[in-house]
Amino acid sequence: MRYLAFILAAITSAEMQAYQLAPRLVVNITIDQLRTDYIDAFTPLYTSGGFRRIMRDGLVYDGAGYPFSPVDRASATATLSTGTTPYYNGIISSWWLDRETLQSVFCVDSNKDAGSPRRLKTSTVGDELKISTGGSAVVYSFAASRECAILAAGHAADGAFWLDKKQVWQGSSYYSTFPDWLKAHNHLYSVSATEGNSNNAVVDASLQAVSAAAMGKDDISDMLYVTLSATKGDGTPVKHWQTEMESVYMQLDNSLERLISGIEQRLSLDKVLFVLTSTGYTDESAVDLDKYRIPTGTFFINRTANLLNMYLGAIYGQGRYVEQVFDNQMYLNHKLIEQKRVAISEVLSRSREFLIQNAGVADVYTSDRLLDGNDDILKIRNGFNPTISGDIIIEVTPGWKLLNEDTQQTYTSRAGFMPFPIVFMGTGIKPGRVSTKVTVDCIAPTIAKSIRIRAPNACNASPLF
Repeated sequence: MRYLAFILAAITSAEMQAYQLAPRLVVNITIDQLRTDYIDAFTPLYTSGGFRRIMRDGLVYDGAGYPFSPVDRASATATLSTGTTPYYNGIISSWWLDRETLQSVFCVDSNKDAGSPRRLKTSTVGDELKISTGGSAVVYSFAASRECAILAAGHAADGAFWLDKKQVWQGSSYYSTFPDWLKAHNHLYSVSATEGNSNNAVVDASLQAVSAAAMGKDDISDMLYVTLSATKGDGTPVKHWQTEMESVYMQLDNSLERLISGIEQRLSLDKVLFVLTSTGYTDESAVDLDKYRIPTGTFFINRTANLLNMYLGAIYGQGRYVEQVFDNQMYLNHKLIEQKRVAISEVLSRSREFLIQNAGVADVYTSDRLLDGNDDILKIRNGFNPTISGDIIIEVTPGWKLLNEDTQQTYTSRAGFMPFPIVFMGTGIKPGRVSTKVTVDCIAPTIAKSIRIRAPNACNASPLF
């Protein structure tokens, strides 16, 4: 009996220790277009409490990547919060074409509110935290851009806040009422107070939220989403990365230090889990490749759509078979095809045969091919959504530019790898480096496991630890 009592006491002690290790505050830091090579290049210039600290004291996964393509700010943010790809969460990019109206829509636009996550089709980690705590957990999201704030926050958050052009915080009536403490913050902090630096403004408001909402102060885990940027604030292209990005990363390092130290002043870090990663893409300035004798060209998608209409019309009879084009996608007229009593699979097959012969076309992905796809095209399939994406996706040859002359939309194909990390620091985390390749959809289930909740409802990725 005495031995049994000892075993039970040991088990109870272990369970209590595991319970105590659950973080009271999870700080999700997403840095738009953060790159490992730039982090490393400017290391000698950093403070001791920013990048140096999190890379030294954290568990760093060096080989991070996204499980779908293409990636932009909106689709990246949605994947980080939902733990799944656009195929399930419905956010294929910042903008896409509405099949009903044939008009472009923005991912978080709403007729009822200043913005909402209604187009986000799956739950987020924050949503699951709200569900598991009966709404008691506090979930806030702060970002310079509206889409990052809302898509990170999810459906059930207490608030998602973003900066307008005057660096004043805005919110949406979709969530709860705009908090008084943030109204006061808007009055107290001017543009000059943050020197026009959106990262500093995001950090200031985030720290204010931790204090005002007493985040991490009770036994219920809370969630804070912080989206920073590793880009030039003026939006101009980078011409000399050594000089231009040096100041960007030094300012970013300072903002990161202020965030970590600010949290530390409010909470013991053994109660906090920091998670840091990147949106995993980069906006590159246009380069005149002809000048350097690199093979290039322009694929005119609107002209090609007209030619495809003529080709299909010669086979099935006159009609507008390609109803609209958007980015590198073509949307077919399904009603017309039904009227012609032709199988959509046949039209797609003939369209692919026609398009693949055009100069500058590397591959053509049809919707039926993607739905039946194998591992060779898995990343393209994961970035495709059956109800939102076009019927035909055109991949242009690297170096070529896709241009829609009607809308002046451009799309450039580039297969270059952009390195970025995933870093965990804080509660129960042992410092270390992992070189194994991992994908960012594993972040959400890892966080969920650490705070003892279910992973988001479309997440089938495994936790990293």
